[in-house]
Amino acid sequence: MTAHEDEVEIPLLQQPEQPVASSRWPRAKTPLPWNQFWIILVLQFSDSLVFKTLSPFTPHLIRDIGVTHGDETQIGYYDGILHSSYYVAQTLTILYWSQLSDHIGRKPLILMASFAIASTMLSFGLSRTFLGLLVSRIICGAFNGENGVAKNLLMDITDATNLPKAYGYLPISFMLAAIIGPLAGGSLSQPADRFPEIFGRSELLKTFPYLLSCAVPVICASITWLVTYFCLKESVSTRAPLLDLIKQWFLPRSCEKPSIASSNAMASYEETDFEKISPTPLPLRAVLTRKVLTVAASNCTLILFHIAVNSILPIYYATSIELGGLSLDPPRIGAIFAISAFVGHTFQILFYARLHDHFGAYTVLMTGLGSGIPIVILFPVINALARAHGMDWVVWLVIFIQHMLMAVLDMSYGSMASFIRASAPNRASIGATNGVIQLAAGGARIIGPACGGAVFSYSIHDGGDAWLAYYLFMTMGFLAIGTSWFLPRNPRLWEEVM
Repeated sequence: MTAHEDEVEIPLLQQPEQPVASSRWPRAKTPLPWNQFWIILVLQFSDSLVFKTLSPFTPHLIRDIGVTHGDETQIGYYDGILHSSYYVAQTLTILYWSQLSDHIGRKPLILMASFAIASTMLSFGLSRTFLGLLVSRIICGAFNGENGVAKNLLMDITDATNLPKAYGYLPISFMLAAIIGPLAGGSLSQPADRFPEIFGRSELLKTFPYLLSCAVPVICASITWLVTYFCLKESVSTRAPLLDLIKQWFLPRSCEKPSIASSNAMASYEETDFEKISPTPLPLRAVLTRKVLTVAASNCTLILFHIAVNSILPIYYATSIELGGLSLDPPRIGAIFAISAFVGHTFQILFYARLHDHFGAYTVLMTGLGSGIPIVILFPVINALARAHGMDWVVWLVIFIQHMLMAVLDMSYGSMASFIRASAPNRASIGATNGVIQLAAGGARIIGPACGGAVFSYSIHDGGDAWLAYYLFMTMGFLAIGTSWFLPRNPRLWEEVM
């Protein structure tokens, strides 16, 4: 793609793609369209910044509004409700927003999502009741389809040759959010008490002590809205007026089913030439092909395992050595997570695209999933070393090895994106395809943390050990490997029939 072609404002789906190369001949790499890709990095940063900003002060906010009536053991319960409410609302709507983006375009929904983030974070900072906090998070989850639609946009502007390189750069957004978010959420909370010389006279910040922290993602989302409005080019060429879509959904229509001559052709609908020739978004039933369901199962089990393991890390570190943990204090736990995020994201930025180009998406995916088993095994090993030698350098070395294995596991997501893109029945149905897969992933995001934390706590209850949790996690890991076994050895084998 030349620089002159980048400047032409035509829908990206109308740009001719390079023909898919055979398995024997490599395809020339397409340069990343940086004039649009940098906007995706901004979108991902804005979305991630919300969670990173809320984490440091949410427990204190819950305690201050008095919903626990002074019982600090209930803070975790209410904090979990707030986090889960967002994911539940997002899971219930993500398929709708992703499918709608195939019809009206990505840009309108990204604008709506940025507005939802800004308005709900402002209302979160102005809430003085738990109900107000809960409603803010539910509305944000229901209307914030930014993450899913941004992935659709990324698949629109890339192809099989440069998608791995794009995923290699995405950790930049997550790493910046992981650094800026906690600093903003922690240092700007209760500013009238922390900085009385500057904010001591502000009655607004005394009444709403966490408003200034919430203002950071509000400002960022507002800037993102402006960047999207003025700089983002629409990537969907099959846009339809929203009013016409509403009429089609509510009025009977005869064109919903594809006209295929025989019932035998209908039986093999997933593999017919209809996928290759259809220029418009397919109905949901047509999107539910065997390819899409296979990728959805693989992605769902990957996320379930990854989130379940990550959810117990802070619990494992804080639990006493006698009960199977490491007896670490919050500053050390925070330092472990910060260093792990920096090292893991840097590793992915530097090496993911090269590893993908050399070994292929399937090999990187299976290697990442395979690293999950030793990750789980190292939990009891680290505890045994801590029991025998205390928290000496050997224990810290094994902790570092475990987190490096987690960085390898994180690379599975980039490889999975190649299969998600390749599984779409046609280019015009990428949004619906990603929506189906993200719907299944949303269920895993809801179940994983509750399942991991509950089983770990149950395992160590009354002086027991955590082996029950480790057996469960290893079962999840083998399940993720098993479901991914059915993926093709090269996602381009699926793209050849798109």
